[in-house]
Amino acid sequence: MKINIKDSDPNKKTILDISMKSSPRSLAVTILNRVDQKNAYAEPLLDSYLSRDYITDVRDRNLLTELVYGTLRMRNHLDWIISSLYKGKPKSMEIGLKNILRIALYQLLYTDRIPAFAAVDEAVKITQREYPGRDRLVNAILRNTVRTMDNITYPAFEKEPARYISIVHSHPEWLVARWVQRFGMDETIALCKSNNEKPPLTLRVNTIKADRDEIMSKLRKDGYNVRSTDFSSSGIIISNPFSAIQSLQLYSDGYLQIQDEASQLVAYITDPKPGETILDLCSGVGIKTTHLAELMENNGKILAVDINRKKRQELRALADKLNTTIAVQHMGDASEDLGKNYHDTFDRVLVDAPCSGLGTLRRNPEIKWRIQEHSIKNCTILQKKILHSAARYPKRGGIIVYCTCSIESEENENVVLEFLSTHPDYRQMTPSAIMSFDMLDENGFFKTYPHRHGTDGFFAAVLLRI
Repeated sequence: MKINIKDSDPNKKTILDISMKSSPRSLAVTILNRVDQKNAYAEPLLDSYLSRDYITDVRDRNLLTELVYGTLRMRNHLDWIISSLYKGKPKSMEIGLKNILRIALYQLLYTDRIPAFAAVDEAVKITQREYPGRDRLVNAILRNTVRTMDNITYPAFEKEPARYISIVHSHPEWLVARWVQRFGMDETIALCKSNNEKPPLTLRVNTIKADRDEIMSKLRKDGYNVRSTDFSSSGIIISNPFSAIQSLQLYSDGYLQIQDEASQLVAYITDPKPGETILDLCSGVGIKTTHLAELMENNGKILAVDINRKKRQELRALADKLNTTIAVQHMGDASEDLGKNYHDTFDRVLVDAPCSGLGTLRRNPEIKWRIQEHSIKNCTILQKKILHSAARYPKRGGIIVYCTCSIESEENENVVLEFLSTHPDYRQMTPSAIMSFDMLDENGFFKTYPHRHGTDGFFAAVLLRI
C-alpha cells in the first residue's frame, strides 16, 4: 500500500520509518547483516528482536524466523542464482544489498504462500531506503529470477557431484566432499537435506519439579500439540509452538529447558547417581550441568568448571531457576591442571569439549559459512589437551565421558583413540544407558545424526579408569 507523508509532518515520517524498519523482511536483513559483519549468532539476535514489541502479529514473527534461518540454510543456492544473474562481481557486492536479495530469493524459491510481487516490492523498498540508487539493480535481478527460474543451470551432477550437492543443497563444497568420502553420495544428500530442515522444538522437563506426563498434560490443556521424545525419558517435542517458548509460564518457572534430544542423552550416558561427586569440566551455561543435577535428584555435588565469566553467571541463573542446588562453580581452564586437590577425586567427569559444532547445522546454519577445514584441526588440538587434563580427576573405577556436538571423526573417535594409546590406565566402555543400538557404532562409540535419528549430531565415548 502506498502511503504519502507530508514533509511538514516529521512525527508521522518517524513513525513510518520505524514501521518499515520493523517489518519482518527489514528486520531479517538487519539480523543477517549482524551475523555476517559481527560474526554474531542468529538465535540470540532473533530472540532479542522477538522479545521486544517490534513485531506482535504471530504470522509476522513466524515469517521473520523463517526468513532468517531459511536464508542462512540456503545461502549457497541463493548466491548461485545471484551470481548467475548479476553482471558484476558478486563478492564485491555490499553485504546488506546481498542479504536483501537473498531474503527475496528465498521467498521466491522456498515459500509458496508469499506472492512473488510482494517479495520483490518489499525488497525494492528496503533497498530504496538503505541503498538509494541500487533499487533498479535489485528489481532487475528479482524480476529476472521470476521470469527465468526454470531455466537456471547448475553444475552437472554426473561430472561434479560434490559441487552440485554443495549448491543445490547449500553446504560448503569442502564439507560435502568430506562427507561423500565417509558416508557415500546418497547419505550425504540425506544429511544435507536434513540439515536444511526446520528442527523440532525439543524441551527437557525438569524432573526435580515435575514428571514428564504432568507437564505434557498441562501443555495439552493450553492447546499445544506435544509428544514425548523417542529416546530421552525427560524430553518432549512441541509441534505447534504458537508463541515463543520463553513466554510460557512453565518455562519461566523452571519446569522446562530448551535442549535437543541428543544433547539430553549425554547426561544419561554419564549416568550420575545420587550422592556422587561429579566434575563438569566444560560446563558452559549449564544446560548439561543442571540435567546431571536433576538425574542425581539434587543429592551429591557437581563441580562446574568454565573459564568464561559470563557463562558461569548464566549457569548460576539457570541453576537458580531450575532449583538445582548441588552445582558449585569454579573458574578454571579445562586444558590446564586444576590442582592436586582435584586429582583422583570424582566418580564421573563430563568433558563436553569445545568443537566445530558441525552436528548442529539445523539449529546454527551460520556455522556452515564460517568454519573452514583447518578449523577442525584447531579444535582437535584443544580437545586433546582437555581430555589429557581430565585424566587426572576420576577415582579408580570412575569414568570420563567425552562428548562433542560434531560428527567429524577428527574431533571424536580419533581424539579418544589417541588418548587411549597414551593412557594405559583407561579403557573404553560401552555406555550403560543404551537408548537405541543404532546409536552405537561397531566400536561402541555413541553417535547421532540428523538424517538418521531426527536429532542433532552428537558423539560420546565412555572411558573407565582402571
